[in-house]
Amino acid sequence: MKPLLQNLAEMTAHRDHLRLEVSVLSTLLKLGHVVQVRALELFEQDGAAMLRPRSWSQDGQIVSSEHDAAGDTQRQPLAREPELAQCIAAGGESAARSTPGRHTLWLPVWQAGRATTCLEITQPRAFKKHQHDVIKGVFLVYQNYQNLLDYSERDALTGLLNRKTFEEQFARQASANPGADDNADTPRQWLAAIDIDHFKGVNDRFGHLFGDEVLILVANLLRTQFKSQDRIFRFGGEEFVVLLRSITLPQTRQALERLRLAIQSHVFPQIGQVTVSIGFVALHAGSPVEILGRADQALYHAKESGRNRVCFYDDVMHSGALQVKVAHDEVELF
Repeated sequence: MKPLLQNLAEMTAHRDHLRLEVSVLSTLLKLGHVVQVRALELFEQDGAAMLRPRSWSQDGQIVSSEHDAAGDTQRQPLAREPELAQCIAAGGESAARSTPGRHTLWLPVWQAGRATTCLEITQPRAFKKHQHDVIKGVFLVYQNYQNLLDYSERDALTGLLNRKTFEEQFARQASANPGADDNADTPRQWLAAIDIDHFKGVNDRFGHLFGDEVLILVANLLRTQFKSQDRIFRFGGEEFVVLLRSITLPQTRQALERLRLAIQSHVFPQIGQVTVSIGFVALHAGSPVEILGRADQALYHAKESGRNRVCFYDDVMHSGALQVKVAHDEVELF
């Protein structure tokens, strides 16, 4: 049991979801007759439940893929694994399949009532009760620690990712960026800064409880308008940031305009109409501060141009209309 306890100690020393995932797969791979382990990402694409391997064992080592889930060639419909699909539909804790010489156990990871990941363990022999109990124990430690990490990364009011997690997610997404390319049809990574218009007036007229409700409802609309592989952050106050993965410039414009119209057309209780201004920029090489600064400049221009609009940094820069307030060597928005 000593090696197992050491593995558990190492596993809970990580402060990153992906490293924690790799660590738990390494631990499971060392148990008994296990020959293959995988962490499957669960997501939706065009209304269909999908899965794809995010980390897996290969030649005794654990490797991971940072590819966009929707564009991963290894993705497949969840329906191809009927036992797992049935388990998730029922909110179950585990699923299994046994065929001659191959026995598979699935353990879905549930967060906020949704299965986001699933651990898959495969071996040539049937799982004995003792082995199953050990696997389940390791899994519960992993799931509980995942939930703790997730809680520390979330904004308490909206449940979106918080600002302190932004740099890590930014670095991960920027590393997947194909590089500078002026072709509008080339899929790229994007950053959008979103700010609720006249939010101070909402708080002043209706009170902070209604202001908080607006923030929660806007956060919900953000969730519904973007894909599962996109990352949405609340930066504090009424400002949000979205990292969009692997789409073209026209698709980015369309997605952000769709969000703007969805918020504009939503009826907020007691308040009525609320609008947002949006500035966005392509991810180039550079620090988070530099990229955020460009998105904020585009956002500032949207505010100065009448609010309730979407502005692309490159368009504003090329038009010569970019206006930036500088205070204490930093960009000041409004």
